[in-house]
Amino acid sequence: MDLINSLLNLVVPPAGLVMLAFAWPTLSFINACEWLYNTFYSEDMEDKVVIVTGASSEIGEQIAYEYAKRKANIVLVARREYKLRGIGENAMLLGANHVLIMAADVVKEDDCKRFINETMNLYGRVDHLVNTTSLGHTFYLEEAADTSVFPILMDINFWGNVYPTYFALPYLRQHNGRIVVNASVENWLPLPRMSLYSAAKAALINFYETLRFELKDEVGITVATHGWIGSEMTRGKLMLEDGAEMQWKEEREVHAFGGPVEEFAKLIVAGACRGDAYVKFPSWYDIFLLYRVFAPNVLNWTFRMLFVNHGAKRASPIGTGIPLLEGSPPRKLLTGPVTSSPLSSPQKM
Repeated sequence: MDLINSLLNLVVPPAGLVMLAFAWPTLSFINACEWLYNTFYSEDMEDKVVIVTGASSEIGEQIAYEYAKRKANIVLVARREYKLRGIGENAMLLGANHVLIMAADVVKEDDCKRFINETMNLYGRVDHLVNTTSLGHTFYLEEAADTSVFPILMDINFWGNVYPTYFALPYLRQHNGRIVVNASVENWLPLPRMSLYSAAKAALINFYETLRFELKDEVGITVATHGWIGSEMTRGKLMLEDGAEMQWKEEREVHAFGGPVEEFAKLIVAGACRGDAYVKFPSWYDIFLLYRVFAPNVLNWTFRMLFVNHGAKRASPIGTGIPLLEGSPPRKLLTGPVTSSPLSSPQKM
C-alpha cells in the first residue's frame, strides 16, 4: 500500500495539472454560457423576503440597499438598532417594499430563533438569508494581553452564521431559498496577524460546503469571498456584548486596500440572484491557491518578503480597551412601512 501511495504521489499531481490545462478552455466556455443563462433568468426579488444579519456594518448595509433596489422585503438584524433605523429609511427610498428592523445578537440562539419567527409571522416566508456578521483582527497571537477576546472572535465569525442558518433552514426549504455567506480569502490564504479570524473563516467555509451537499438543490448556498475591502472591520471596531464599541489601536496601523464595499455588495446580490455557488472579489486571489497546494514554499517566501516586520513586537491592549459608547442612544419613531422589533418586545411603527 505504501508503494502504491508513493507512486500516486508522483503521478497524480502532474497528471491532474495537465488534464486541467487541456480542459480549461472548455470549462471556461461552459461557465460563460451558464453565467449568461443565469443572468438572463436571474431570480426576481420583488416582494420576496430577505434577512440580512450584521446589517449595521458597511457590507451588510450595502447588501441591504442592493436588495432594496430589487424591491424586496428586507429584515435588518443587528445589535445597533439606532443605525438600522437610518439604513431602513434609505432602503425604503431605494425601492424596498417593506423594512423590518430587529435588534438581535446572532451569537445567541434565542435571539436568532426570535427574529426568524417574527419574520415568518409578518411575511410568512423567507427567501434569502444573508449572513454578513464578521469580526476581524490584526494582531499577532502572542501580542494579545487578554485572551477573553478569543472566544468572541470565534463566536461571531462562526456561530453567528450557524445559528441563523439553523433556524431559517425549514422556511428556506419551503420556497427553494438561498443562504448567502460573507466569507473571506483568509479562510485558505494565510496572512500574518489574522490567525483566529482565518481559523474561524476556514471552519465557516467547511461548514457551508458540507451543508451544500446535505441540502442538495433544496436550498442554494452562495459563498462570497473577498480580499481586503474598506469596512469597519479593517478600521478596528469591535462590538462588545453590551453594545459598546472598542478601538483596537494596532488596527489603525494597517491600511486596507482593494475595491470598495459597494462593488462587492453588488456582486454578492447579483451572484445570489443568479444562483452562483461562489462570488469572488477580486478573483485574481485564486492563483495563490495553486501555489499553496503545489508550491507552498514559494507562497511562504513571497509573504515573508511582503509582510516584513519593521519593529519589535510589543504587548498589545487587545481585548482590554476602554468602551467608547455605553448603551444605545434614544430611539426615534419612523413613519412609513418600517417595522421595528427590539430585543424586549415586538413593536410596530
